[in-house]
Amino acid sequence: MSSELSITYNSKSKTLNSQLNMTNDELKSELLLLQPSLGFEEGTEFLTMNIDPEAWPLFAKQLHDKENLFFNYLFCLTCIDWKTHLTMVYHLSSLRYHHNLVVKSKLDRNKPEIETVCRIWKTAEFHEREVYELFGVNFLNHPDLRLLILPDGWEGKNPLRKDFEDPVNMIRL
Repeated sequence: MSSELSITYNSKSKTLNSQLNMTNDELKSELLLLQPSLGFEEGTEFLTMNIDPEAWPLFAKQLHDKENLFFNYLFCLTCIDWKTHLTMVYHLSSLRYHHNLVVKSKLDRNKPEIETVCRIWKTAEFHEREVYELFGVNFLNHPDLRLLILPDGWEGKNPLRKDFEDPVNMIRL
């Protein structure tokens, strides 16, 4: 009976290992099935893709819920100011399959907004609040979008934007 158990265990182990060892090209193919309009960046450590902000909410849910992807951990969320636009950057990982993915979304600098993902990844709730106060990105449908780090009176000042000026401390970027 123990030999049957060993055979069953080994066959399950092989299936799991084949999913654990999905290459970036295989992962890219899976992602393109979900969203054919994705753009990918070359020469990066993690598979890095670009998506329109309008397509992000559905795609984020699919990344989390699709069994062979199961991106269940948002380990970093940040924003980059390029002077002409802002870019949201999400770092995702599947703790089950050891896949890593970077998702970027270009936002309008004058009205930066994107749907919240805190209902998919709970860690996004505080990350989004931080980006809101430091860059001014409005996360649509966020349950508690308010200052996280900065004191009262800093609403709308967005100190990590390149056009931020602080006359008191003579900071001008």
